[in-house]
Order: sequence, then C-alpha cells, then structure tokens
Amino acid sequence: MTLKNRISLLVSLLFTALFGLASAFIFILYSNFRKQEFNDRLEIKALSTIKLLASVKNDDYKIMRLIDKNSINQLYDEKTLIFDADFNLIYSSIDDSKINWSVADLKFLKKNKTFFKKQGNNEFYGVFFDTNAKDYYVLITANDSYGKRKLVYLESILIISYLLFTALCWILTSFTVKKVMQPLGSFHQKIKNINENNLDTRIQVKSNKNEIDLIANEFNFMMDRIELSYQKQKEFTAHASHELRTPLSRITSQIENKITQKEIDSDSKTFLNTILTDVNQLTELINSLLILSKLDNKKYENKETYRLDEILFTAIEKLNKTFPDFVILFEMEENEKLDTALEIRGNRKLLEIAISNILKNACVYSDNKQAKVKISCEGQNLIIAVSNTGKTLDEKEQKNLFQPFMRGENANGTIGFGLGLRIVQRILTLHKAKIVYSVPSENTNLFQLLFHF
Repeated sequence: MTLKNRISLLVSLLFTALFGLASAFIFILYSNFRKQEFNDRLEIKALSTIKLLASVKNDDYKIMRLIDKNSINQLYDEKTLIFDADFNLIYSSIDDSKINWSVADLKFLKKNKTFFKKQGNNEFYGVFFDTNAKDYYVLITANDSYGKRKLVYLESILIISYLLFTALCWILTSFTVKKVMQPLGSFHQKIKNINENNLDTRIQVKSNKNEIDLIANEFNFMMDRIELSYQKQKEFTAHASHELRTPLSRITSQIENKITQKEIDSDSKTFLNTILTDVNQLTELINSLLILSKLDNKKYENKETYRLDEILFTAIEKLNKTFPDFVILFEMEENEKLDTALEIRGNRKLLEIAISNILKNACVYSDNKQAKVKISCEGQNLIIAVSNTGKTLDEKEQKNLFQPFMRGENANGTIGFGLGLRIVQRILTLHKAKIVYSVPSENTNLFQLLFHF
C-alpha cells in the first residue's frame, strides 16, 4: 500500500471512529435527558395530584377524577394510584392502563422516597410524600410517546449523518491527500526515470518550507556529487582509452611490417601473428570502452531521421566482409505500418554499432554459421529479431546478460570481452528503445530490438 493510500485510510478510519463515538455519545446523552425530563414530568404530575387530593373531601373524588382527566398535565396512556399510610388505595385514575405493583414497592418508597423504572412500554414512577397531616404513596405510569418519537428521529438523523459524512470524509480525504502528495509523486517519477544517460536531472524546488522540498534539495545535492563522480570516471576511461590507442596502433603497425619481411621464418611469423591477434583484441576492448565512455544524451542528440532497414543492410554488408562464410537469412513482414515504423529519429553511427554488435554476436555463438533476421511490427513497436542456433543461457545468466564483462558458459572457446551487449543496451536506451533476450525453443537464441513509434 502506498503512503498516500495509507494516510487516507488512517485519517478516514480515525474520522469514522470519532464521528461514530460522537454520534453514540449524543444519542446516549439525549436518551438520558428524555428519561430525566419524563421523570420530572411524572413527578410534577404526582405532586399536582397529591395537592388536588389534599384539597378535596373524600366524597369529591369523582370531581377530582374529572379534573384530573382534563388536566393540562395529563400524559399519554397515563395511570395514577395513590395509597395512604396503611397501603390502602385511596385514589385511582379512570384510565384503563394497569400498574403492576406490590406492597414491597410501597415499602421501598417509604425508605428511598422515589424510584423510576421501565414497565413494558411505559415508564413507572413512584414517590412518597410525607406531609404534616398524612403520608401518601403515589404510583404513576405513562408512555412518553412524544419523547420516544424525538429519540427515534434523532437516531435516524445521526445514522444518516454518520453514513453521509463518513462517505464524504473518505472522498475528500482521498482527494486532499492525493493533492498534498502530488509533489512527492512527481518526485518519484523523476527519480524513476534517472539513469546513467540523464544524471543531469534535477528536482524543481519551489520553497524550503516543507519536508518534500527539503528532501528534493538534498537529492539535488546528491545528484550533483554523483554526476561529478560519474563524469570524472567517464573522462578517465575516455582519456586512458585514447592514450592507449596510440601505442597499440604503433605496435600493430610494427608487427604487421615485421610479418611481411621475407627473412622471417615460419615459427617467428606464427609467434608474431599470435601477438598481433592479442593486440587486436586489446584494441577492440579499448575501442569498446571508449564507445561506452562517450555515450551521452547531450553528445548524441537525435536530430535526424533514418531508415532502420538501410542501417541494417549496411551492418550486414560490413559483417560479410569480416565473416564471409556466415549466412544471414533476411525476412520482412508485410504490414501497412512498416514504412512509418522503419523511420527513426536517432544517431546513425550508434545504431549501426548496435545492430553490428547483435549480428556479430549471432555469428560468433552460432553452431551452423547461420542467423535469421526478421523485421516486423507488433502494436506500436517495430521489432528487429535476430536468432541463431547454439548453446543458450540459463535464467541466472539471462539476468546479468547486459552487465559489462558478463559472459555465459556458451562463450567458452570464443573471443570477446562481454561489452558488446552492454553497448547495444546503452545505445538503444538513448533511442528510447530496448533489447530483450529469450529462448523460444531448444538451442535457439533470440534477441529482439524493440523501437517504439
């Protein structure tokens, strides 16, 4: 999970939990408030009934019931019972509701003065009045329908608000975090695209007030040091290679002149030819290192357009001069996109070196002095496929195939330094192309050069 997704998830979960707790807290507080409010209303009703009872005579209870029935304090589904000090029922309201009571309840009232409990759908309230004249026990029950409706309404509002604002929070958090982390995404993309060919890439810094810009500053300083070190290394390789070419050229020239002299015997000629071969290999190594050190985007800018098939034919022609016995079977797939795909904007000299190295590699490692070259199109890619039969590479060797000085077990007995494919990969990278190695069938090596168009 990415950092921005993790932050979005944590913030959203935190808000969801806090909003849920706040909603539950509000609901519980209001529920308790409703109970307390209804308790107070029941107490007021009981008190008003006692006062009314104390102000009328015993034979006027019918009038009291009538007054009680039309009282402004009457509650929904209300029932009132009043007992005297001897637990005798002296008054009962005319409602049809029933109150389940016991003498234990009245004794409890005498000791604790009040109690409040739930009885079915109704609230049950009891109170003990200790007056100077008489003692009264009042039991009253009623259904707080209005309060419960308000509570249900509040519950619905809280649930809908919770779902709505939670969803809105997740969306806004994701959008906000994505917006805030956008510079970091651009930072990551630029770092991802950095390679040995564009070490001059730097991250644009707008200010030094946030952590991302501070990291970008440090990254730019680090890239300055890396580029400087890499440039010094390339310059050293280029200078050393260049300086070594001159004495090697003189040695080669002197050996060739010595071999042509008639007074040299056959053993000496054989010895000199062996030395000449070694010197030529050393010269080839130095030339390869010199090419690698000079490969740079700035130096080899892709300004002109060339046809890859023409470059391929030129490379094949040069290869035939070096390996006259080597046979190349050429095939070009018919495709309406092919003419457009063959035109590539690049450096002709470098592309010719890359293709020549691939063809030479196929020649050196072929077991029948034969290779097959096929040009085709697949999607938006032009593919130059070069295949030959011979020993193949295992998975471990394939992973390091394009590393400098890497040679597989199939290179035993062949001349080379393991730089050719590295040069090919660097050149193709400069042209925004790539090379892929595979083993399509037993004892078959296949290199595919993919050019996007």
